[in-house]
Amino acid sequence: MNTARTAVLLAALMGLFLVIGFFLGGIPGLVIAFGIGAVMNFFTYWSSDKLALRMASAHEVSAHEQPRLHSMIEAVAIEAGMPKPKVYIIESDSPNAFATGRNPQHAAVAVTTGIMSLLNERELRGVLGHELGHVKNRDILTSSIVATLAGAISMLAWMSLWFGGFGRSRSPYALIISLAAFLLAPMAAALIQAGISRTREYQADITGAEVTRDPEALASALEKLHQGVRSRPMQATPMAESTAHLYIVHPFKAGGVANLFSTHPPLEERVKRLREMAYGRRR
Repeated sequence: MNTARTAVLLAALMGLFLVIGFFLGGIPGLVIAFGIGAVMNFFTYWSSDKLALRMASAHEVSAHEQPRLHSMIEAVAIEAGMPKPKVYIIESDSPNAFATGRNPQHAAVAVTTGIMSLLNERELRGVLGHELGHVKNRDILTSSIVATLAGAISMLAWMSLWFGGFGRSRSPYALIISLAAFLLAPMAAALIQAGISRTREYQADITGAEVTRDPEALASALEKLHQGVRSRPMQATPMAESTAHLYIVHPFKAGGVANLFSTHPPLEERVKRLREMAYGRRR
């Protein structure tokens, strides 16, 4: 179900891209805009792990420095059938974690000092299962494709405002359509992008629960993390906001209209689905 929904949303994003390209009326402009976005995101895909870790101010720790954490990550990686990823620590009281890496052979897991003090071993193991689930499911590749399309749509929308379509007259109607495309297309792309991200979070919950065979532990961890972030959110700087989608729970306080563009599903629904899995395992 989650895989099918991701495919549908990706198709919708591609469709929106083609519609904006058609409005511009020029295949060369379409190709150039897409090419620029693809090159930028190709670089991001190959460098995403280093960029994300640097922006989160994470530092790598050895097994000697963090033996318990290394042991847990290694055990979960074995259960997931993956190589052990690199281990990073983020010096922050806000409880959270994320994983990055273009494939299981080039993966890293980062946890905050806050999450290590808040969760018990069983709950932390559930969180690690979720994060390795992202790597196992190749979510970094999916997010790179989505970012390419969303970025290209924003670029084409900007071009539509200033040029109104290649070879088209600058009539009042064309200007109105151009303005609508400039305002609405990036918003629609952001909504679809958020929908894909939320779908991948649900899937990582399922994968993590299956890997650790303990859905209840992840459900309990999510509840604690939600409360922990509410009382100790991360500082919402532009650099930190660019990596917000990676974390297991949204690291900043948000509400109102911002929830429409949230990259994370409602916590209550995530917990509900996990507890339904736990109940099914007990039957």
